[in-house]
Amino acid sequence: MRVPLVTISGAVAPPRRLETTRSLRQLRVALPFMLPGFILLLVFVIYPLIRGLQMSLYDWNLMAPSQSTFVGARNFVRALTLDPTFWVATRNTVLYAAITVPSQMLLGLGAALLLNAAIRGRPFFRALYYLPVVTSWLVVSYVFAYLFTGGLGPVNYLLVNVLHVVDQPIDWLQETWTAEVPINLLGIWKGIGWNMVIFLAALQSIPADLQEAAAVDGAGTWQRFRFITLPLLRPAVLFVSIMLIIGAFNVFLSVYLLTGGGPEGSTEVLLSYMYTQAFKYLDFGYGTAVGLLMGIAVVTLSFLQRRMLRGSVQY
Repeated sequence: MRVPLVTISGAVAPPRRLETTRSLRQLRVALPFMLPGFILLLVFVIYPLIRGLQMSLYDWNLMAPSQSTFVGARNFVRALTLDPTFWVATRNTVLYAAITVPSQMLLGLGAALLLNAAIRGRPFFRALYYLPVVTSWLVVSYVFAYLFTGGLGPVNYLLVNVLHVVDQPIDWLQETWTAEVPINLLGIWKGIGWNMVIFLAALQSIPADLQEAAAVDGAGTWQRFRFITLPLLRPAVLFVSIMLIIGAFNVFLSVYLLTGGGPEGSTEVLLSYMYTQAFKYLDFGYGTAVGLLMGIAVVTLSFLQRRMLRGSVQY
C-alpha cells in the first residue's frame, strides 16, 4: 500500500512525484559508483562504435583522414552484392557456430552432470576439464597445427598406420573442408570447460527436494532430467547460447594461425576477413563495414534467442 507524502502545508504529494523524488535520490547516491564504468563504456565502446560507423561511410585514408572520400553505403553494398568472399566468410562463420555451439553445450552439460554426481576426485576433474579454457589460443592453435600436419603428422599416422581408416595421408590444412575439421574441433575442445562450469553452477542451484520428491513418486533418471532438470536450466541455457554465439562470430585467432584464411580465402571467417581488409589491404572503410554487418547479425541472433527461450523459472 502506498503511503502519501504529506507536506508542511498539509497537502498530499501525488504518488508519481514521490516515486520521482525517490528515484532521483537513489540516482545521486549511485552516480559516483556508476561514473567510472560509464566513462570506460563511453571511451572504449560508444566512441569506437560511432567512429567505426563514420569510417564505414568513407573510402578511409589512413594517412590523412580529413581527405577521405565520402562513399555513403557503397561499402555495405559491396559486401552484400559484389564480394563473393564476404559470403564465403559468412558461410564459414555460420557453419562454425552451427557446429561448435551445440557441441560445446551438449558436452559441457554432460561433463557437468557427471561432476554433479557423487564421484571421487571431483576437484581434479573440474580442473582437468577447465584447463583448456585458460590455455592460450596461440599455444593450442600451434598444437593443433602440428597434430593435423600433412604427410605423416600425428593424426594422419593414427588414421593411416594404426586405425587403417584411410589409405593415404590427408592434407588437412590445405583443403577447404578438411581445414574446417581442426578449426571446429579446436573450438569445441576449448569451450567445453567453460560450459561445464556454468551448467554445474546451475545444476547445484536446483533444490534437491524436487529431485527427491520426483524419485519418491516413481520418476526415473531420464524423467527427472527431462521434466525437472532441463526446464530449470533454461536461464543457464539462454545465457550460454548467447555467449557462445557471440564467441563463435568472433572466432579469429585459430583460423588465422591454422590456415591464414586460405587456400585462396576459402576458410576465411568474418573477423579474419575484416582483419585482412583493414590491416593487410588498408581498406579500413570496407573492413569496418564488414565488422558492423557482423555486429548486426550477432545482435539479431541474440534477440531471437531471447525470444525463443524467454520465460521465468518457477520452483
